[in-house]
Amino acid sequence: MRTFIEKMRGEGRVIDIEEPCSTVFEAPKLASETDDLLFFHKLDGNRKGVMNVTASRASLSCALGIPEHDIVPRLAATGQNGMITEGKRLNMSVPDLNSLPVMKHFPLDAGRYLTSAIVFSQYGGVENASIHRMQVLDEKRLAARLVEGRHTHSLLQDALSDGERLPVAITIGTHPAVTFASCTRVPQGKEMQYAAELLGGEIELNTCSHGVRVPDAEIVLEGYIGSETTEEGPFVDITGTYDPVRQGPVIEITGMHMKPDAIYHGILPAGNEHKILMGMPYEPKIFQAVAGVTRVKNVVLTTGGCGYLHGIVQIKKSTQGDAKNAIMAAFAAHTSLKHVVVVDEDINPFRMEDVEYAIATRVRADRDVMIIEGVRGSSLDPCRIGDGTNVKMGIDATMVMGEEEKFIRAEWD
Repeated sequence: MRTFIEKMRGEGRVIDIEEPCSTVFEAPKLASETDDLLFFHKLDGNRKGVMNVTASRASLSCALGIPEHDIVPRLAATGQNGMITEGKRLNMSVPDLNSLPVMKHFPLDAGRYLTSAIVFSQYGGVENASIHRMQVLDEKRLAARLVEGRHTHSLLQDALSDGERLPVAITIGTHPAVTFASCTRVPQGKEMQYAAELLGGEIELNTCSHGVRVPDAEIVLEGYIGSETTEEGPFVDITGTYDPVRQGPVIEITGMHMKPDAIYHGILPAGNEHKILMGMPYEPKIFQAVAGVTRVKNVVLTTGGCGYLHGIVQIKKSTQGDAKNAIMAAFAAHTSLKHVVVVDEDINPFRMEDVEYAIATRVRADRDVMIIEGVRGSSLDPCRIGDGTNVKMGIDATMVMGEEEKFIRAEWD
């Protein structure tokens, strides 16, 4: 990550915050005001940290070494065939999560949360890497949000069914290509091979004391997930509204490894870095799906659509039905999509003024708008509350107004 930070500094895209800065609201609020990389030199006194590491497509372009508008076509053609080499065995010290500059982002958050941390797990010969939000409970315990059915959750269920705990290692402060790979839906166990491809073909993995392998990172935590659960949340998700309180598994941290003068990485929930990392990994998947029905030029999940719910698909149209086929392919590839706009080659999908121009001058709603009823959509969409498809939220995360429920939007003031 340090190499990437210096590369960004060379491009004039790093803002150094030299004065003391609090991890409670202050640093997150500063991150909300810019997409430049913020380097904090005195977080809570003497800790170093960064935010907005990849808060724009330009930053991700810098990280991947791919021109900004070529990222999606290039990633759509990238495999998971990179080489993994064996690194060193890490020496662990006694863990103290309270010594890290973990941030509290918004007033109604349940506490301080790790937001950039990658969870590496290993069980039954299968390795996995994925990002999960984790609430700090005390100096040695975290509460994690594991989505049911995803790979980490599945490995945990396998371990518990065998009467065992799932060994995990958590990294904070990795190269952005590794972070991006960990957010991408690739076949189980292929995240680091994909990261290796993004890094030029090879990645070195170090080994923790319990055998879980991790890439180079500023901070490494090792531990286990067992059967213990606790309340996790509320916490702000991608739409900028509070996610409900849930029962989540507890991670017991048994060791900690830190580089000298370690640099902590925090991601602002619902900020542009969150949107980039959550949404952009789906763009190559949509590109591949649309390529099966027509000639696709590019795909964008828009910032205004929370980086997740709205898609722009640029195609080279051959027949009149290509646009509708492209829409159906996009919805199938990313089932959380809510609105899809298909544009021609002369419309720049990265400029929302261009897209709005196309809607204003080329769309007749009776002919060109297609509404698909009864589909699941995204559980993160706030307007779905009360339609029978959402899990009812806890009172801490909603306001009750008569018979209606409204999501609370996260704000500092």
